[in-house]
Amino acid sequence: MSERTPEEKHQRWQVARHAELAGPDSWLGLIGLHWLAPGRNVVGNATDAAVPLPAGPACAGVLDWQDDGVRWCPEGGEAQRLETDHAGQPTVVDLENGTFFIVDRDNRLAARVRDRRWAEKRRFDGVPCFAYDPAWRIVARWESLPEPVTMAVPNVSGELKDVAVTHRAVFEHGGETVTLLPMSVGEDGVFFVFRDRSSGRETYGAGRFLKVPVAVDGEIGLDFNFAYNPPCAFTAFATCPLPPPENWLPFAVAAGEKKWVEAV
Repeated sequence: MSERTPEEKHQRWQVARHAELAGPDSWLGLIGLHWLAPGRNVVGNATDAAVPLPAGPACAGVLDWQDDGVRWCPEGGEAQRLETDHAGQPTVVDLENGTFFIVDRDNRLAARVRDRRWAEKRRFDGVPCFAYDPAWRIVARWESLPEPVTMAVPNVSGELKDVAVTHRAVFEHGGETVTLLPMSVGEDGVFFVFRDRSSGRETYGAGRFLKVPVAVDGEIGLDFNFAYNPPCAFTAFATCPLPPPENWLPFAVAAGEKKWVEAV
């Protein structure tokens, strides 16, 4: 079987992105992000519930946050310890009218509530994307920094998170030397958050994400055709990192996903 062309890979990526965003677990289905207090947090349809639900009983149960973690104590059911999203996939609690799970943001915990039947109420026509352009498939140098640096990364909530950086991607564009600092580096790839001169015009104003394979022999492939919108482009209930000033590119990147506008 022949290797797929970059254009074919890009088409398959777009199909997968559409399926992800149109599915029941889409970011578009989020209907709440509720920060928890230590101790007991009521989940239900009561007006004073810590985690309000759009329907159902006044108290569907209690989220009990203690030193050893969070337990879900449903009314009339057995208590269950919940894993947060800190180390991977969180425990998803199914309710009659949706689901919720716990997110951990530097030891601040919140319940993220999802309506899995959101598509019955809203229309999703997909996210527009630039046509594949091989000029935006860039091979950059993967350079070690002389000294590790700490990058202060803001998020959409206005908070700052310190990220340790030991490498940078360096490439030439328009006669200039350009650098990008990674948000994270792991065995499954390198993750960047960036903005450019198209941000707020053709593309999402708060910037875009790019995840690429790990560097090999001092080089890293930056295919901006696969740049994608962060979750906060689709919902107010995400806590996305924003591009640090170091990753503000001084030119427009006419590749990857464009700005999404909800269909009416």
